[in-house]
This record gives sequence, structure tokens and C-alpha cells, in this order.
Amino acid sequence: MMEYAFWILLLLMPMFAFLYASVGHGGASSYLMCLTLFHFVPEQIRPTALVLNIFVSGVAFISFRKVCIFPSRLFLWLSLFSIPAAFLGGSITIQTEYYKFILGIVLLFPAFRLFNLFPANDKIIIKKSWWLAAIMGSAIGFLSGLIGIGGGIILSPLLLLMGWTNVKETSAVSALFIFLNSIAGLIGAGSFHLQINSQLQVLMPVTVAAGIAGAYFGAHHFNNQLLKRLLAVVLLIASTKFLLA
Repeated sequence: MMEYAFWILLLLMPMFAFLYASVGHGGASSYLMCLTLFHFVPEQIRPTALVLNIFVSGVAFISFRKVCIFPSRLFLWLSLFSIPAAFLGGSITIQTEYYKFILGIVLLFPAFRLFNLFPANDKIIIKKSWWLAAIMGSAIGFLSGLIGIGGGIILSPLLLLMGWTNVKETSAVSALFIFLNSIAGLIGAGSFHLQINSQLQVLMPVTVAAGIAGAYFGAHHFNNQLLKRLLAVVLLIASTKFLLA
């Protein structure tokens, strides 16, 4: 990798980590995009993104857990089915171009909604139920394992759109959801021996440090309206990434 490319990555990856962590996400989709764009080998890209996802989302969960009442029962419904599904998805290698394109389009709707382009509704639109949460968790977990992300960019807008959680609860649930799914996906892909070259040895700790800062400011200093705007930006970034992949 050329020197100028390394410095671009040193700017972009921590920036994405800060932005994603500020809304309880790990940022794997952006790490995948950056590392692929700058021609890292496939054996490094997916496990690197998942490892970063684990660290950043883990810190984000700790930060947001302190500032909200964590919906433990809802999370249990989601995670019991998402974790094995993420493991299964991680064990499968398929072409994901069509899926990424469809997902990119789908993510535009919640992003626009969070920008208040659609009428807001803070009431519960769909009644909470374990079976619906199980279906959501299974589907998101499996798709997350397939493409090497934690699933927060899919879960967050669904929780908000259905009125199941408020913004900070959504961030806390998504962060722990991402953390566990990323571990399951990493194990499912058999990525036990991460190949870390000299550039990644610098990029990874800097990226994690930016994620720690983003999680702290997102949980303790950004207000709910700002969090919604940040989440919308995150979803638009992810959507663009999938559409252009």
C-alpha cells in the first residue's frame, strides 16, 4: 500500500469508528469498504473488520448501558436466535452483490425518516412479541454473518420504526447485538488467526481509540436529536457503500 493511501486510511477509519460508535454501532461496513478500496487481501479484510467491530461495539455498549434502562428481555429474544444464525452465515461464502444493492435501497427509508422526511411516531407501532423478535434476530444475524458485519445498521432502524426502544436504548441494544454477532461471525468464518501487517498494526488501535471517544460522547454529551441525525448519517453512509459496492 502506498504511503498516501495509508494516511487516508488513518483519517477515514477512526472517523468512521467515532461516528458509528456515537450511535452504538461497530462500523464494520465502513471498515470493509475502506480496506477493500485500498486493496488489502481478502484474508485480512473480513476478520480485521469484525475484530474492530467487536472492540468498538463492546465499548459503545458499556457507555450506552450506563445512560439507559437496558431492555433485557427484548435483547434476549433477539440474540438467542441471531447468534447461531450469524455463526451459520459466517460459515457460508456466497456472492453478495445483489443483496448489498437491495440492502442499500432498504436502508434509505429509515435514514430519511430519521431526517424527519417522514412523519415521526413515538408510539409503539407493532406490539412487542418474542416470535417477531426471534424472526428479526435470525434474519439479521444470518445476513450479518454472510457479509461480515454485526447487523446494527439493520436492527437500529427497525427498533426505532416499530417504537420498541428510544434512541439510547436502541444504541445499547444494537451495540451488544453487534458485539455478539461479530464474535459468532468471526468464529463461523474460521478466522482464528488474524494476519496483521504493519499498516494494520497502526490502524487498528487508532481506530479503536476513536471508537472509544465516539461511544463516550454519544452516550454522555450528544442529545437525542443529534443522535438521530448521526444515526441517519451512518445509515446513509452504509446505504451508499452497499449501492456502490
